[in-house]
Amino acid sequence: MIRFDNDYTEGAHPRIIEKLVDTNEEQLPGYGRDHYSDEAKALISSICDHDVDVHFMVGGTQANLTIISSALRTHQGVIAPDSGHIAADETGAIEATGHKVLELENENGKISAEQVEDFVEGHWNSPVREHMSQPKMVCISQPTESGTLYSKQELERIRKVCDDYNLYLMVDGARLGYALASEENDTTLADVARLCDVFYIGGTKVGALFGEAVVISNGSLKEDFRYIIKQKGGMLAKGRLLGIQFKVLFEDDLYFDISRHALEMAKRLQEGFENKGIEMHYPSPTNQLFPVLTTLQIDKLRQKYAFQPWEDLDVDRKVIRFCTSWSTDENDVEALIEDIGRL
Repeated sequence: MIRFDNDYTEGAHPRIIEKLVDTNEEQLPGYGRDHYSDEAKALISSICDHDVDVHFMVGGTQANLTIISSALRTHQGVIAPDSGHIAADETGAIEATGHKVLELENENGKISAEQVEDFVEGHWNSPVREHMSQPKMVCISQPTESGTLYSKQELERIRKVCDDYNLYLMVDGARLGYALASEENDTTLADVARLCDVFYIGGTKVGALFGEAVVISNGSLKEDFRYIIKQKGGMLAKGRLLGIQFKVLFEDDLYFDISRHALEMAKRLQEGFENKGIEMHYPSPTNQLFPVLTTLQIDKLRQKYAFQPWEDLDVDRKVIRFCTSWSTDENDVEALIEDIGRL
């Protein structure tokens, strides 16, 4: 069975495994106080070209709930697309911290600055606003759960609304490498650091064994963040396991190189679908593809390939998700393209 069902089904890039093995018997301080973590933080800070604090955490849900619960007071909520990970895929983790997710209808995974402004205006103009969660943060994903991208102009517009209404802007960057490496992307990591109060750089889905790098630009959110990581159960005793991985990822542009590989494989796969006349449900320029297939086509492909059902369009047509990653083999992609041609 050839797997295209997610972008973290493999372990980690070989260079990361090699480095973890090579450093296995080194005796280092715990809780991320080791020199590998310091070096990784310096590499990320340099690329961000901004005064940032960097913290390493194990996974995306853990990063999201720690960031949001640290930034918001108990009566405040976070605005997000209704398709956003914190709204749809984290088992109510944000609500479990006491903060409501304030959902806005998405279009191809995205929300607009105008939607945010209308929602916040509606809250502050309501005579019963004290009975509702106060919007204090906007959380978007780059790329989105539909594989789409926010342009720099869209991010700047959302940033302006956040400034006008005193909101924090957070970016869930679980797949950020695939956004930054996309041919359609016009933002840099420095742009993300400049425009966001806080974001994270995903490692779990972009070559690491596990781990996310939380990057905080807003000085008011930096204070005591390590206390909150500890309180939320996110402080890894063997923190060097995170630092080593991100040091390897951000040395010699490995993070961007493996992201580009995944996108090259996705582009070839998309061409294979389109040459067969199969439409894409979302205009994704990243590593996630969403072809619309018939039940018969799905059954044929399932004999050799693993992929993820996404959405039912009607009794016979379904949206399916295919993902590529750092380890996607060119021969597997060519085999899949050949089988698509036989559908």
